[in-house]
Amino acid sequence: MSVGEAFALVLAGLGGGLSGSIAGLASLISYPVLLAIGLPPVTANVTNTVALVFSSTGSVLGSRPDLVGQRGRVKQLAVAGVLGGATGAVLLLVTPADTFEYAVPVLIALASAAILARRRLVDGAVNASHRFGPGVVAGVGVVGVYGGYFGAGAGVMLLALLLFTTGEPLPRCNAVKNVVLGLANGVAAVGFALFGPVRWSVVLPLGLGFLIGGRLGPVVVRRSPAGALRIIIAVAGLGLSVKLAIDTYW
Repeated sequence: MSVGEAFALVLAGLGGGLSGSIAGLASLISYPVLLAIGLPPVTANVTNTVALVFSSTGSVLGSRPDLVGQRGRVKQLAVAGVLGGATGAVLLLVTPADTFEYAVPVLIALASAAILARRRLVDGAVNASHRFGPGVVAGVGVVGVYGGYFGAGAGVMLLALLLFTTGEPLPRCNAVKNVVLGLANGVAAVGFALFGPVRWSVVLPLGLGFLIGGRLGPVVVRRSPAGALRIIIAVAGLGLSVKLAIDTYW
């Protein structure tokens, strides 16, 4: 790896960590950079998941004040997230690489669409009738499967689900989301570290950027036009999905 590539990976991690503060956009920043430096899609995905552990660690540490009084809820949802993340990781490892390559353009398009719809999802959730029950735990498990398999946009989906069903304010739901997705990502990362084609030389610079970005993210986002940034990333994601679709399907 050249010095220029290592620097690009740190910047990608920094940008991913920062944008990850806006409900889980990190992978839409970092994953394309991993493709650009020549990693195959599956290798890029598992390497990105392992490096994201650094971002998740920073996010969870910063969420501790908003987790007070939510221990019981977090325990239920964490189990579902872990099981879902493990399932998603297994699916990625046991299915042919071609299957993942064909799925990626669709997954990125769905994640980008979820990001564009985030404000509508969140506003609708805040005004919804709240029903927390077994269906919610199952829903978190499904999001965990997606998170373990690919993950971009999973934060948007989980945040909307929690707002719809818990009646808690946005910061407290976001804190639960950080823990649950962090665990889902973590268990997937362990599986990938043991059995996946992780490019470890990439994990260090990317993880360093993720760690810094994850810690600085909440401060920067509070002082920046988050809506504009979200739109830019989502539109770029849609463009990337189109390019990958052309490369993959034709």
